[in-house]
Amino acid sequence: MELSESIVAWLFFGVSLVGAVFTLNAFMPVRRIPALFVPSFFGSWLTAELALQHIVWQALVALLFIELGALSTWPGLVALGITAASWLGLFVLFLDGWKTRATFDEALADLAEPADPNRLPMLQVALPFLFRRRGVRVTRNIVYREVAGKALKLDVVMPIDWAKNRPAIMQIHGGAWIIGDKREQGWPLMGHLAANGWVCFNVNYRLSPAATWPDHLEDLKYALKWIRDRAEEYGIDPNFIACTGGSAGGHLTAMVALTPNDPEYQQGFEAADTTVQAAIPIYGVFDFTNRLGTQQPQMRKTLLEPWVMKAFFDREPEKFHRASPLDRINPDAPPFLIIHGTRDTLAPVRDARLFAERLRETSHAPVTYAELAGAQHAFDVFASPRTARMLDGALRFLTAMRERARSSLPSREPGLPLANEPRVKASH
Repeated sequence: MELSESIVAWLFFGVSLVGAVFTLNAFMPVRRIPALFVPSFFGSWLTAELALQHIVWQALVALLFIELGALSTWPGLVALGITAASWLGLFVLFLDGWKTRATFDEALADLAEPADPNRLPMLQVALPFLFRRRGVRVTRNIVYREVAGKALKLDVVMPIDWAKNRPAIMQIHGGAWIIGDKREQGWPLMGHLAANGWVCFNVNYRLSPAATWPDHLEDLKYALKWIRDRAEEYGIDPNFIACTGGSAGGHLTAMVALTPNDPEYQQGFEAADTTVQAAIPIYGVFDFTNRLGTQQPQMRKTLLEPWVMKAFFDREPEKFHRASPLDRINPDAPPFLIIHGTRDTLAPVRDARLFAERLRETSHAPVTYAELAGAQHAFDVFASPRTARMLDGALRFLTAMRERARSSLPSREPGLPLANEPRVKASH
């Protein structure tokens, strides 16, 4: 039975509205309505990073409806107009991602580009597990610690050709401190860095609710000890180890960097060197206290208090402050590259701006803040232009910080610029 042209037109109208809602939501994700918060995040995330793919499916649907005669009545014509407006919005979203190169170029303007970097093919950004990078070796599931009845493991991603004194980096996965695994995150960045001479360690750690803060941080500090103890085995320079991670991994990256050699978090290995020489938190969580009122109330009430901290903020606020990177800023912090998206609904961008501002006021080391227009939380999961630009920016920053460490440039007083220091980039 054939559908009438009127029914086809109304169907086209309905489908066009769905596409337009996805596009509009990518520009204005819902933050304050609990029932819509999660679906809005996923819709925004999928649309912003896959804008061209959305244009393609909407175009195919439009062609199908036009072929079926949808334009013969007014609802079909209105639907075509709605679809065209949605395409325009999607193209703007795509351009936001494309302009990420300019964001990093401005943020890292004082840093030289790495000489002849080995670029990461976009297909490998999309499917890192299916397309192993040439010249890179992956060793999986090495036990680095046994604690609380668990064997904690890491993966090593490194150049096939062994050499001495390579720089190293520890990748920390996210997942709200309760889920996540080294298998799922960080692979595009590690593949890019390993292809350019870095040795990368993708590390698991204990998760809540079985683990209680600061168990997560203690495991990562032990991982740093393990890495340094095996510097000769992996050909790494023990004097230059960086760390990076996204979301909860960004929080843990900042905490690792800001609490070097703190015996509170090194029970049983207090004398170990747990410093890092550079840190790249990506869409990180910088505050457990919600001092700016930017976070969803349920984050603390239903996640942090009962699952992660096992404490009530109203009764023990100091515990939450001590777990917040914003409260652990100090003059001896290592160089930071802070990467955050303007439309992040899970880790609000205002917290990242405040962290970058206060860190720059206090730290003797370079602080760079790259704010990515239009980016949602977890944007780097997709093989988008934004992700590819971020990989290049991270390599550029890390290479420059390695050279800075090698040349032993003098430090500066807090708040004063250092020659050849990367600037803070904040596109509000």
